Amino acid sequence: MLGSTKREQNRVESEDALLQLAIATDKFEQYQKPHASQIAAIADEVARSFNLAPQDRSSLRVAALLHDLGEAAMDRQYIQRAGTLTDEERIDLARHPVIGEQEAAQVGADRAAQLLIRWHHEWWNGSGYPDALRRDEIPLGARILRVADSYAALIEKRPFRPALSEAEARRELANWAGIELDPRVVNTLLSLRPPEA
Repeated sequence: MLGSTKREQNRVESEDALLQLAIATDKFEQYQKPHASQIAAIADEVARSFNLAPQDRSSLRVAALLHDLGEAAMDRQYIQRAGTLTDEERIDLARHPVIGEQEAAQVGADRAAQLLIRWHHEWWNGSGYPDALRRDEIPLGARILRVADSYAALIEKRPFRPALSEAEARRELANWAGIELDPRVVNTLLSLRPPEA
């Protein structure tokens, strides 16, 4: 009994530490609302529809909370700036999933979560980064994280653009399906989230 109480206390402390990292990253990226927590909730909802195993869903939730930890670790001011990135800035920013993978390892995230962070910018058509994976080469959890992140980012105000409405965000996801995003994951998310009235 004492061992299970200690394990539960460690789990709660670990979750709280991850949440604090997510909040700090959201603040650095100038999100007005809890962005990483929202992505974790959306990703878990979609993962449940795909019948992902409990451990896979747990790794996905951790990855969602820490997905942009690499951006915060890089501490580049252009991330907070209004306007488009230069080519050099875009190349520099493309390093953040690998840096995020390394940072996640340092804070104790499991290997599955680390890899989901590494691959959350891979594209369905193979044009993503850092490893140019395509289609089913990209683990389902990373594809779910990509769609959840895209959706949450679209409906949130950013320094470089206003927030989109729910209907506009849904149209954007549908437009990116089969190019950037896994069409099955997009369809699942759209079926779970009610359209704007």
